[in-house]
Amino acid sequence: MAGIGAFWSVSFLLVLVPGADWAYAITAGLRHRSVLPAVGGMLGGYVLLTAVVAAGLATAVAGSPTVLTVLTAAGAAYLIWLGATTLARPAAAPRAEDGDEQDGSGSWVGRAVRGLGISGLNPKALLLFLALLPQFAARDADWPFAAQIVALGLVHTANCAVVYTGVGTTARRILGARPAVATVVSRLSGAAMILVGALLLAERLV
Repeated sequence: MAGIGAFWSVSFLLVLVPGADWAYAITAGLRHRSVLPAVGGMLGGYVLLTAVVAAGLATAVAGSPTVLTVLTAAGAAYLIWLGATTLARPAAAPRAEDGDEQDGSGSWVGRAVRGLGISGLNPKALLLFLALLPQFAARDADWPFAAQIVALGLVHTANCAVVYTGVGTTARRILGARPAVATVVSRLSGAAMILVGALLLAERLV
């Protein structure tokens, strides 16, 4: 597929723009020994969105104001809740002897589910997939249109895997010896989630 290289470039630039995914990756890096469960959950959300777009369901969702508003409200409320939780219990730089959990809360599955909610419930991501992916797929190509969408979605997911793992790991390493700064960054991440959620609500409900 000729457009896959161009799509990779566009996708990578979009992933580099900080947002709720970045905020969650940073928080996971500061709070836990491994960022893989959190990042894996977010990647699962993008795989789910890829499947939705490939199945043609995204067009119906985007064309229904009621459904899109409900999705927006659910995703925004989730982000606001997660941001408020982060502000209430900001992550400090974890110590080596603390084990995998800094504060003893949240299993690997729980962190993955949170990540899945952040990316999978984000209507902005759904519309991005709906508007962007089809532009790089050709209906007259040798292989099915849906298969092209899946390939492009997996390219975007791979970009997310590299960037978000790097963001979370870097946050832990750089801020590991700076507990005060780590707490501030964690609070900023929580505030960013709340802001994104509030903007989503305002855009759809006002």
